[in-house]
Amino acid sequence: MSTLELPQNPLIGALLRVPAQGIHRRIIAGLHRAGFRELRLPHMSVFQYPGPDGSRPSELAERAGMSKQAINQLLQSLERLGYLSRRDSKEDQRARLVHFTARGRAAWSKIHEILAEIELEWRSTLGERDFDRLKALLCKVWVSGLVR
Repeated sequence: MSTLELPQNPLIGALLRVPAQGIHRRIIAGLHRAGFRELRLPHMSVFQYPGPDGSRPSELAERAGMSKQAINQLLQSLERLGYLSRRDSKEDQRARLVHFTARGRAAWSKIHEILAEIELEWRSTLGERDFDRLKALLCKVWVSGLVR
């Protein structure tokens, strides 16, 4: 079966997973073209919406469905690469917060540019009405609590 062939009666997990994986691959390819060549697919767990800036590592781990140890390895990698820093919280001295560096903010901005391009392409392919409906339905699923 080619990647463009739809299996008979695909389950919702595949219908959501395949486009999401394609989007992540497009983001990474676009980041590489823009000079952020060291970023890899696993880093998207940290860069996913709403982004890591001002978050605790434990919040990022929960959001990504990862262990604290795994997210800390990604954070260490992104720190070494110059995208993030971790600093003590001013409100809670026991907590450390993740913050973008200038390079991290530039990559975050590029991610948003790539996502805007993808939305334009999808809107063009699906048409205004269907694309708006798709987004509305996905928002409804998000806020309904059906996905956690």
